[in-house]
Amino acid sequence: MSLVAHSLDVIKSLQAPTGAYPASPTFSAYRGYSWLRDGAFIAEGVSRHGDVAGADAFHAWCARVVGDRAGQVDALVSRAERGEVVSAAEMLPTRFTLDGVDGDDDWWDFQLDGYGTWLWALREHVVRHGGAVAGVEKGVRTAARYLTAFWQVPCYDWWEEHVEHRHVATLGSIHAGLRAAIALGVLSATESAAAAEAVEGIAGLVEREGLAQEGHLRKWLGSDAVDGSLLACVEPFGLYPAGHPVGEATVAEVERQLARDGGVYRYLDDTFYGGGRWVLLAGFLGWNHARAGRRDEAVRYLEWMAAQATPEGDLPEQVPGLLLAPDRRQEWLDRWGPVATPLLWSHGMYLILADELGVTA
Repeated sequence: MSLVAHSLDVIKSLQAPTGAYPASPTFSAYRGYSWLRDGAFIAEGVSRHGDVAGADAFHAWCARVVGDRAGQVDALVSRAERGEVVSAAEMLPTRFTLDGVDGDDDWWDFQLDGYGTWLWALREHVVRHGGAVAGVEKGVRTAARYLTAFWQVPCYDWWEEHVEHRHVATLGSIHAGLRAAIALGVLSATESAAAAEAVEGIAGLVEREGLAQEGHLRKWLGSDAVDGSLLACVEPFGLYPAGHPVGEATVAEVERQLARDGGVYRYLDDTFYGGGRWVLLAGFLGWNHARAGRRDEAVRYLEWMAAQATPEGDLPEQVPGLLLAPDRRQEWLDRWGPVATPLLWSHGMYLILADELGVTA
């Protein structure tokens, strides 16, 4: 079986009856939870390969989960408008149980990027297959109001770290998500105008504070470091698209600093499981090369991703070779067990890059 076919099979077989995609079925810290961010890219992968029903079910689940929290969002927005401080602990979670309930476990839970990424992926799916997903309007409007009100607030990044900063990859996902929400045509005129104002505000803030002297995007406002998540600000989010000097400089700098022998690190100070190279980030880098017309480079990253599969064909979250901090690996093995495998987001990214290169099941 090809890795495209196996990836589709893994994702389909593990999708919950509710429509949620589990992050990883057996990994201790992720078991039983679905992230909007991971799921959005997984849904994008299966949507590209014709699993319309699976992607529909995920988007309907997201819309239900977010729409059910409309009252909570409206209360938070009202408090913020009155000048009250809303703490991170009071914001919507970044992950939900497969039944769509807030989890009981402690987690770094305030992350805005997932809500923007979901809106982006929903719009991509709807445009690709030419029809609306039933019943998503309330969820889309709720997510748009939430992001419009709180896009300027610092929150945890893609890696559940640094809640004190405003992360450029998070701003890029919100920028893409609000543009998508406007394009879906379900917002009221007032909501649409507010979302457009937020989109303009994000673009201006990143232009003023999100660019390093060398011309590439920063990991967070005020830092000159780069992060693998910045790749998404170019392709697919288009904050600075392929061909734009900032987009080109960002992809080049991430590759120069973080790519090694086909794999991509999250960031240079990473110590999680010793700081290995992430399969899904190789997918983002290959995706950017493909969209920029560098097919040979894109193929190289796709082949590296495939080479990391277990004998059963499952893709891990990260791989243990060429670690940045090898002396820190054992503490994570002791804490949470072996690296998450399969990680459904890794399989989703493989499907996306395969589709970009015309590789099918």
